[in-house]
Amino acid sequence: MMDTLFINAKEILLVEKDSSVLVKKGTQMSQIDTITNGYLYIKDGLIEDYGSMDNIDISFYEGVRIEDISGRTLMPAFCDSHTHIVYAGSREKEFADKIKGLSYKEIAARGGGILNSVELLHNTSEQELYRQSMERVGEILSFGTAAVEIKSGYGLSLEDELKMLRVAKMIEESSPLTVKRSFLGAHAVPARYKDNRIEYVNEIINCMIPVIASEDLAEFVDVFTEDGFFSVEDTDRIFNAAIKYGLRPKVHANQMSISGGVEVGVKYNALSVDHLEFTGPDQFKVLKDSDTIATLLPGSTFFLEMDYAPARAMIDYGLPVALATNYNPGSSPSGDMKFMMVLASLKMKMTPEEVINAATINGAYAMGLSHTHGSISKGKIANIIVTNPIPSYMYIPYAISAPLVNRLFIEGKEVMLS
Repeated sequence: MMDTLFINAKEILLVEKDSSVLVKKGTQMSQIDTITNGYLYIKDGLIEDYGSMDNIDISFYEGVRIEDISGRTLMPAFCDSHTHIVYAGSREKEFADKIKGLSYKEIAARGGGILNSVELLHNTSEQELYRQSMERVGEILSFGTAAVEIKSGYGLSLEDELKMLRVAKMIEESSPLTVKRSFLGAHAVPARYKDNRIEYVNEIINCMIPVIASEDLAEFVDVFTEDGFFSVEDTDRIFNAAIKYGLRPKVHANQMSISGGVEVGVKYNALSVDHLEFTGPDQFKVLKDSDTIATLLPGSTFFLEMDYAPARAMIDYGLPVALATNYNPGSSPSGDMKFMMVLASLKMKMTPEEVINAATINGAYAMGLSHTHGSISKGKIANIIVTNPIPSYMYIPYAISAPLVNRLFIEGKEVMLS
């Protein structure tokens, strides 16, 4: 690996001189330190140094590859902390049903929704599932994502959940992405347990979690805590079992109602609680004194035409907020983090500074990665976007469809983008 010196960067975004900053909360989210006309030095895949071009002696870097990026901006690559990119097929027929007026719940009741993806995945080989998923990996890399969480949850049986998590592990091993894996067996109740949800929860606890943990296929356990899916009591039981195997909780919470997911997540020190479209002051108070981050998924809110999560109120209350794509075939068929930033700005009234922090350092925190990812800081992994020419960082969420990424470097090595 050749060391690289970028020179003449128009701007370098999200410079954190204090590498101990792992998450930004409340008013901190409006703060972005930048360097104008800067340089950035990558050595052995890590950020070695950065600063103003006024303070550099280029002769010191003899033998180093020098990249003159005049007019372009450097920023940390995106950290997408909530995706379901391992899935089979697609669900565009449900999209047509949605246009005709059917709700998400009505589509699910007709055999669509998550259970549709479960059947498709069951009938797809592991190798074909990997092939399809790698196409999405190429897509999210082209959008500037370098770290991603991949959830299971379209298996709903031990065999198929293992299939999904093995594919996620294959993605980690064969792509440049940093990958975190979450076991989401409690995503929906499978057809075989249609009238006996408790028995399925028992299967998750007694059969799935021990095997997944023993094969080291997941770091997190997630539950869709929502009316019609899994109750707070179910979630409590699953988390209580999972932490005994070293799996840290996450929660799909409050997407369709105030479900109690935030409270049970914080009870078990969940790293993140995600969705939160239905969330108010009582939940803000619970989150305020915790280490749990609120992860918002505006892509699914947009696609399902629901009310957006109250991001402005959360930040004003002093909470940390992360943004993620929720890339999945049913409610958010997009892995474009820039588009999520656009939605967060327009629909949730987050400022440009806030959406940049939410998509980088706070997204890294939501995966347990912010000590190594998510900002420009000495010693951190050199996951860097070289942007197309932009007038300022405020242009990023403003220019709705303008391509952002010119080049992407992961661990200091350039990634060939599709």
